[in-house]
Amino acid sequence: MQLQDKVIIITGGGQGLGRAMGEFLAAKGAKLALVDLNAEKLDEAVTACKAAGGDARAYLCNVANEEQVTHMVAQVASDFGAINGLVNNAGILRDGLTIKVKDGELSKMSLAQWQAVIDVNLTGVFLCTREVAAKMIELNNQGAIVNISSISRAGNMGQANYSAAKAGVAADTVVWAKELARYGIRVAGVAPGFIETDMVASMKPEALEKMTSGIPLKRLGRPDEIAHSVAYILENDYYTGRVLELDGGLRL
Repeated sequence: MQLQDKVIIITGGGQGLGRAMGEFLAAKGAKLALVDLNAEKLDEAVTACKAAGGDARAYLCNVANEEQVTHMVAQVASDFGAINGLVNNAGILRDGLTIKVKDGELSKMSLAQWQAVIDVNLTGVFLCTREVAAKMIELNNQGAIVNISSISRAGNMGQANYSAAKAGVAADTVVWAKELARYGIRVAGVAPGFIETDMVASMKPEALEKMTSGIPLKRLGRPDEIAHSVAYILENDYYTGRVLELDGGLRL
C-alpha cells in the first residue's frame, strides 16, 4: 500500500511511539487521525505531523469505551472520506508483582490494576479493530491494521496484566489476519522491546539499567525505529498474520 494520501488512524497518537509513528507516516504523505485522551499532546502531535508533510486531525477518545470508539471511527470516516489503516498503539502500565511479601507484609496486585490494563491494552485493541474493519468493509477500503504487542507477551515478571494483554494482542493478530484477508484487509503486529519512551522512563532506574545491560545491542530502541517497522508493514502487501519482533535481540 502506497501511503501517499492514505488515511491511517493511530491510537495513543499524542505522544511517545504514537507521535513518532505519526510523524514518520506523515513524511510519506499519509493523512493521520491521531487518537488520544490528552488534548494538549494531541494538538502538538497534529502540528508536528503537518510540519512533517502530511495532513492530521485530533480525536479525543478512550479506546476502552465502546461508544466512544464507534463514534470516533465514524467521525474519521466522515472527515476524511476513507479509512485505509489503523495502528493499535494505545497502552498503559500498572506494573506490580501478583503477590509480594516485604518485611513480613503481604500485598497483592489489585483487580483494578489488572482490569485497567486489560481494558485499554486488549479490549481497546479489539474494539478499534472491530469498528475500523467494519467501516473499511462498508466503504470498500482495503488496507492494513497494525497491532502493537510487546516483548512482554512472552511473560515478564511484575507484568502479569501487561503480559496477558500483549499476548492476547499477538494471538488476535493471527485470528484477524485470517478473518479479514477476504476483504483485502491485512493484520500484523510489532512487538517492541524496551524503547526510549516516557512509559519506559517511568520504570525504576535500577530495573531499567538491568534490562538495558541484558540487551545484546546494549541500548534501548528508538521510537523512529518502531515507526519504520510500522510503515514497512503498512506498505508491504504480502505481510500479514505475523508479529515482527523488534527488541535488539533481547529475550526475556
